[in-house]
Amino acid sequence: MTQDAPRARGLSHGDRDQNPSGIGLLALIREDLRTHDDDLLAPGFWALCVQRLGNARMRVPAGILRAPLSVAYRAAFHGVIALWGIDLPYNVRVGRRLRIEHHGCLILGARSIGDDVIIRHSVTIGLTRRNGAEFPEIGNRVEIGPGACIVGGIQIGDDVYIGPNTVVGRDVRAGTAVVGLPPRTLELSELDKSYANKAANDPGTAAPAPPPQAGAVRRR
Repeated sequence: MTQDAPRARGLSHGDRDQNPSGIGLLALIREDLRTHDDDLLAPGFWALCVQRLGNARMRVPAGILRAPLSVAYRAAFHGVIALWGIDLPYNVRVGRRLRIEHHGCLILGARSIGDDVIIRHSVTIGLTRRNGAEFPEIGNRVEIGPGACIVGGIQIGDDVYIGPNTVVGRDVRAGTAVVGLPPRTLELSELDKSYANKAANDPGTAAPAPPPQAGAVRRR
């Protein structure tokens, strides 16, 4: 019986354009702006714009032609970190319609991020330890709550909800929710019921809004 080849879990070398195929650069940036409610002041849009341009420069031949573009990219990349606290390197493969809801303390060191993903503030995605080499893969239509930490060479499946302040270090199957410390895996329908029960048992405390149904494109 043949065994599957081990899955590559490190970051890309950043030696090629990893922007989504099937859409031009300007159309992709316009789509990112629409995803951020056409708000030209949205920090998430500018972080993503810099990331897209950082990838696009890899189409230019290396050497004297690409060098000034690389200098401009690095200045803009560090400017985004300094101004808004969003660290999204160009060698993270990012799908379409990523929405960064809030800025501040965002470390997005994923191997890949799928389509229609929502990420809120203070999220860390990256290594389990300093000398590690494996990064997470984030599927499509994933919603990540504030303060969540996703680490190691793991896979987050499609249509997953990760609750606030949840630490995830294992694979998460598609269509489920991971909440709490220690993390618990629930079906999305179970999570909806737990929110409803909280609101019923403690009417004086507003329960957090339940995540949208799996497969929905989530917008504010």
